[in-house]
Amino acid sequence: MKKREKRTPTFTEAILPLVFLLAVLIIGKAVLGYRTEFLLALSAAFAAIIGFRLGYTWDEMMEGVAEKIAKTWPTIMILVVVGAIVSTWMFSGTTPLLIYYGIQIINPKFLYICSFIICAIISTCCGTSWGTMATIGVVLVVIADGLGVSTAITAGAVVSGSYFGDKMSPLSDTTNLAPIAAGSNLYEHIGHMFYTTIPAALGACVIYLILGFSTTAASLTTPETVTSMLDNLSTIFKMNVILALIPVAIIIYGSVTRKPTIPVMGISAASAMLIGIFYQGFSLKNAISACIGGFSTSMIPEGRIAPDSIIFEVSKLLNRGGFESMMETVLLIICAFAFAGIISKTGCLEVILQKMLSIVKTRFQLIASTAVSTILMALATGSDFLTILLPGELFRDAYKERGLAARNLSRTLEDCGTCVVALVPWSAAGVYAAGVLGVSTIEYLPFAFFGMFSVVMAFVCAATGFGIMTLDQEAEKAKKAAK
Repeated sequence: MKKREKRTPTFTEAILPLVFLLAVLIIGKAVLGYRTEFLLALSAAFAAIIGFRLGYTWDEMMEGVAEKIAKTWPTIMILVVVGAIVSTWMFSGTTPLLIYYGIQIINPKFLYICSFIICAIISTCCGTSWGTMATIGVVLVVIADGLGVSTAITAGAVVSGSYFGDKMSPLSDTTNLAPIAAGSNLYEHIGHMFYTTIPAALGACVIYLILGFSTTAASLTTPETVTSMLDNLSTIFKMNVILALIPVAIIIYGSVTRKPTIPVMGISAASAMLIGIFYQGFSLKNAISACIGGFSTSMIPEGRIAPDSIIFEVSKLLNRGGFESMMETVLLIICAFAFAGIISKTGCLEVILQKMLSIVKTRFQLIASTAVSTILMALATGSDFLTILLPGELFRDAYKERGLAARNLSRTLEDCGTCVVALVPWSAAGVYAAGVLGVSTIEYLPFAFFGMFSVVMAFVCAATGFGIMTLDQEAEKAKKAAK
């Protein structure tokens, strides 16, 4: 069989798969509500057609897909373990304890800033912005409503705090996706985000503090739902601070000492399972079931609490996690990288990159282009995963060409992707936040200061060089660490 001759794509051929992808996502997802995985697979098929025109065989394009997925495999493994962390931390009483004490330390004048800080802590520990908003976030908005203070500001603080943790937690799916998309390391990525995240968080805290002192609420009242929630949690779980925080301490220790991510998370999950069995009184069978399929209130030992006395908010809080809960995310990653692998193998990305580099001359232009592209992707697709994966794949080689460390790219993807998606009214995150908090995206958007300040800090760093690391600096730092 005669071997087909390959050729370099024209710029039109190179950009066409991306245009097609954006079109089907906007129409298919935003307008028609089709599943993202199907739309990505359709886009990959279109990219394959372009690949055939360029002389590539099916097997060659599949090699490109396999290479991309192989590089992503460590992150996929991390995401699966994250599912176990979420469920086992429920099993051990770790997450319930954080919520139980967190919602009791509130003063009316500090409601907004407490909402931000509490959600930031819980989201960082649990690695889920959605779970944080659906649990403690709901409680905080209920408290605000009971006090007669602004639910819009409270919701903005809840979203901000929740996405602080979603951005900084080693358990978060987006925090794991950003470095793999950019080609950096998880803990290096988290450490590098401090340059933008801490100023953004401090700025948000100052404004929430000012807004809090302007409130006219006289005293804090505890709504009935909150009281019932606390009663349920204290009945179901034994609240031992020292034991419950052991799984958290293991994760923190692993992050600080930069131990291998998967073993650290596995040890944390295992410790949580042991605490759940020997202290909380759950069975070994339930521990295994929670790890695989997620924690469920049906696992609560008989006689501890009447099933019909468990309120909806508590069931919603507890029933989550497990390996299986991450499978949808894993499928989405595979579909996204099927598309990315084909356009990379066929040379489309290289052509787009060369065109981009001919226009982008400076560090600021490169990072600003990344930021704008990521924001536009968030607006167009409404998907936090695609907002990180596609710009990351597009820009990663450009950063190498300019001598910039990959962690600069991964940080920008989080600053302008993770933090922005929840502010888009038609995104999955925006719709979800509005639904669970009972406050529309447009209402809380002006008060979601952390997300807006994160974008500002991305541009500040690009313009000033603050927190920017070159490849030479990265190599020197690695050399010193190895001594």
